[in-house]
Amino acid sequence: MKRIVQVIVPVLVLLLALPALAARAASEETAKVETAADVLAKIMEIPEQAIPPALLANAQGIAIIPGVIKLGFVLGGQYGTGVLVVRERGGAWSDPVFVTLMSGSVGWQIGAESTDFVLVFKTHRGIDGIVHGKYTLGADAGIAAGPVGRRATASTDIQLNAEIYSYSRSRGLFAGVSLEGSSLQVDHKRDAAYYGLEDIRPSEIFSGKGFKVPASAERLKRALEKYAPAGR
Repeated sequence: MKRIVQVIVPVLVLLLALPALAARAASEETAKVETAADVLAKIMEIPEQAIPPALLANAQGIAIIPGVIKLGFVLGGQYGTGVLVVRERGGAWSDPVFVTLMSGSVGWQIGAESTDFVLVFKTHRGIDGIVHGKYTLGADAGIAAGPVGRRATASTDIQLNAEIYSYSRSRGLFAGVSLEGSSLQVDHKRDAAYYGLEDIRPSEIFSGKGFKVPASAERLKRALEKYAPAGR
């Protein structure tokens, strides 16, 4: 009997703890979505130093990866999670899909810093590549440091050939940045935790059908509608 109790008690404790663990996981994803909305708002606060409105108006997708940690000591790398949204047929923005950004580098370097990244997709090709597997920026699609400012235009040859524009925000400074060689892929575990559904697919999230959408996703979409309305 004693042995049975010794087995049952830990199992009961685990079962009681599971809802709390799930809630904590979900709260982490909620915080990430809310931070993404804040990052977009802060970037767009100063129009002359922000992503050009014309570029956002014609964007087919936007990825916001807040707080990417970059570490370096001879061998360096950076890692972070964020969200990807796509433009729907009517011009509205989809619910967010979680993504992971990773990259590495070699050379003399030391230190650590946190950076917010924003990727603006001109076409659906890059988005489709990410949805279907690990995606390498620059190899699977052309990427370039994005133009900055209300009057900036994508006029150079390299920018005209780019499918993705990349930006960074660190220590209050915002500028176009090259992320060539970095990998971007869907974070299925975070999707499941955020939406409370197992095996939920990016296509289902983008379609927005058959599940309850968290309030933080609606907040992010309102920010996107404000700063990146569909072009006319």
